[in-house]
Amino acid sequence: MAGAAMMLLTAIGLKAERGEGVTVVAHEAERRVDVTVDGKPFTSFIWPTTLKKPTLFPLITDEGTTVTRGYPLEPRPGERVDHPHHAGLWFNYGNVNGFDFWNNSDAIKPEDRPKMGDVVFNKILSAQSGQNQGKLEVASTWITGEGRPILEQTTRYVFSGHDHQRTIDLIITLRALDRAVFRDDKEGLLGMRVARWLESPNEKGGSFTDASGRVTKVEGGANGEATGVYRTSEGVRGDAAWGTRGRWCALTGHTGDRTVTIAIFDHPENPGYPTYWHARGYGLFAANPLGKSIFDPKQTAFNYTLEKGSSATFRYRVAVYSSAEEASDLNREADAFAKSYK
Repeated sequence: MAGAAMMLLTAIGLKAERGEGVTVVAHEAERRVDVTVDGKPFTSFIWPTTLKKPTLFPLITDEGTTVTRGYPLEPRPGERVDHPHHAGLWFNYGNVNGFDFWNNSDAIKPEDRPKMGDVVFNKILSAQSGQNQGKLEVASTWITGEGRPILEQTTRYVFSGHDHQRTIDLIITLRALDRAVFRDDKEGLLGMRVARWLESPNEKGGSFTDASGRVTKVEGGANGEATGVYRTSEGVRGDAAWGTRGRWCALTGHTGDRTVTIAIFDHPENPGYPTYWHARGYGLFAANPLGKSIFDPKQTAFNYTLEKGSSATFRYRVAVYSSAEEASDLNREADAFAKSYK
């Protein structure tokens, strides 16, 4: 047994040297935590001073394809420079007690800043690497434009990768420091901004000016490189996915000879399940369970409320595949996720 144990330890050591497994390494002085899978970059949790919330950026497939837009953090030629608050993969909302946490950025006019809110990173609670999973837990605070903290946020990220799939599970708990009303609004809740080639080919082009006055021209339709198509668990496809509900939504596109699918899975125990999809052809891919009448005027407003001292937990899985996934495979993934994080 001693010999077998030594062989196992040696094998684990060799794998670690080769960078196998999921590593989660904090660089707090650089305001980032880097995540790799088998030695290859996957994503980083970052809280730069230029953003009004923490985010995961970039997201990279096992083949090295970046699926997130570069702007505003790392602009790339030919991509849209609209919505400077769309950076990486984030979690916030457009109207909490009348304050807008979603649209906040350095581009906001000074007279509008008191109406905004910041999600302020506090600290890393734990960071753990592993052979099959890496884990990161962080704490943040939602602060209004009046400087008042209204929500404590604890986020647990679980990173994994196998075959040609990379996965992020997000378990997010919000605790109300004061009565918090998430007024029915389309701007929420878990969002990401995808790369140019994952935009819809039906989306119009145009000239876009960033906060510094720089203009970027983007081709639209057949003249552009956009190839992205949304699909939902309910069989809705393309631009029609916006404002519909489902337990998952997937976005598939290709760049060069590589095909990629990004899927977001909702969890049955989440508030507002199944979520509405705030999925836009220009590259915003978001799950919003707290909007209701904003997506369907026939519905009454949700106005989800947390009383002071109460809490709510949101669970999501974001999977990135180096392939075009079948609906049957995505349904199986949704079933597996539904059994997790009870």
